[in-house]
Amino acid sequence: MAHDTAPVHVPAGTDAPLHGGELVLLRDRKMRRYLVRLEAGEQWHSHAGTVDHDDLIGHPEGRAVRSSKGMEVVVLRPTRDDFILKMKRGAQVVYPKDQAMIIARADIRPGMTVVEAGAGSGALTLALLDAVGPAGRVISYERRDDHLRIARHNVVDWHGCEPDHWEVHEADLGDGLDGRHVHRIVLDMLEPWEVIGVAADALAPGGILLAYTPAITQVMRFRDDVAADGRFTDLDTTETLVRGWDIDGLAVRPNHRMVAHTAFLTTGRRVLPADAGGPPPRGR
Repeated sequence: MAHDTAPVHVPAGTDAPLHGGELVLLRDRKMRRYLVRLEAGEQWHSHAGTVDHDDLIGHPEGRAVRSSKGMEVVVLRPTRDDFILKMKRGAQVVYPKDQAMIIARADIRPGMTVVEAGAGSGALTLALLDAVGPAGRVISYERRDDHLRIARHNVVDWHGCEPDHWEVHEADLGDGLDGRHVHRIVLDMLEPWEVIGVAADALAPGGILLAYTPAITQVMRFRDDVAADGRFTDLDTTETLVRGWDIDGLAVRPNHRMVAHTAFLTTGRRVLPADAGGPPPRGR
């Protein structure tokens, strides 16, 4: 059941004027970013002076205003990535580069039912909720109460409410999925091999299981146990590296720092076991 606790989120690039209660991103000339919730009569304070919220409310995003000390500040609605980088966190978050690959590698589409375990700080949850859309469903399992509280806070902070297409369980996925039939399962947990049987029972034939694991030893154990289960094929493991570039006229070079390894993504397709006419497990 949804319950309103904040104004409904308005996506970036929407014509609607900024309104009281919504989150905005303030960016100064040094590209520093500040996430602020607008409230009538309030001020944003920084080393560069103050900006009255009333000077932003009722106006479109994308405009520049000057602080009390003359600093130019651009006001924008935050993207989901902006929010994730600034949001409250307990567990380590799944960052945008891995979120995008999880959505792509697991082929998560609008209208699907997707299970995630665990919810952590809610970063991946936000991406999954957007990917399946209101016609789909995200079912989150998180066994730690402190992590679940933070995930719930962040989802509500972003959406303005707890979305109707989000179902939350303070439980271990290994306790079972109550006879559910789902399209995708995403595992972000220390020992994902412990729930392979439960995942296989719940996934529809052709469905995709994906494990997000930081260590290669986890990948090895997970793949061995998935292959031994006999109900998965096309096992595949990848990692994603992202490198930015500095471009200033003719001066062009790659950044000295890059977002390198964060985790391995291992996928497998649910099939009928060999004794039921399915193919033998394969992978690369």
